[in-house]
Amino acid sequence: MVALDGPAGTGKSTVAKRLATALDARYLDTGSMYRAVALAVLRAGVDPADEVKVSEVADNAVLVVGTSPEKPGITLDGDDVAAEIRGPEVSLAVSPVSATRHVRELLVAQQRAIIADALDHVGGIVVEGRDIGTVVSPEAPLKVFLTASADARAARRTKQDTAAGRQSTVDAALADVRRRDKYDSSRAVSPMKAADDAVEVDNTELDLAGTVDALLDLVQQRGLRVTG
Repeated sequence: MVALDGPAGTGKSTVAKRLATALDARYLDTGSMYRAVALAVLRAGVDPADEVKVSEVADNAVLVVGTSPEKPGITLDGDDVAAEIRGPEVSLAVSPVSATRHVRELLVAQQRAIIADALDHVGGIVVEGRDIGTVVSPEAPLKVFLTASADARAARRTKQDTAAGRQSTVDAALADVRRRDKYDSSRAVSPMKAADDAVEVDNTELDLAGTVDALLDLVQQRGLRVTG
């Protein structure tokens, strides 16, 4: 198992999917789960800061998360929401929703079950998020904290949004990156931070291929499975 943590805009999702494919392993995007709950909260007309009502929505939301790195996907109450959870409204709501203690406990339990199933059936999984190495799976044999400068992350986020047809500017993306960094690192429940034994990889100057290669080197150094 590889635990891949880091702030918004580092390319974690793309890197994790490429790494999982290279390792013939499963892939789990834990952030999509929090985004799906945030979408459920918005659909219910609930204030994302109302922890009691948010918890009630989370208890009743039915999430199904795909673990194929080629096409992971996620559904909420039977609806395909893979595109909708990336919208600006969800991006604003996900921070307070994900800071709700009950939501984190609920989703962490689901994430651990998905990880256990992957390890039992295919022997490997790459899991990305913000608290994988510290909370979800502190026993992971390889923990990586992927980071990059705020400017680089904002530029990548803008490019990603534009490619997906979402309106975005570098200034707006930079403000969002800084907001998420502050919120995620300062929340009381499972704040974002590198695990004590995590390897920090700064990919400010690395492209996608270079980042994946750096992680594959770490996988090999730890003696974890590599296909081929």
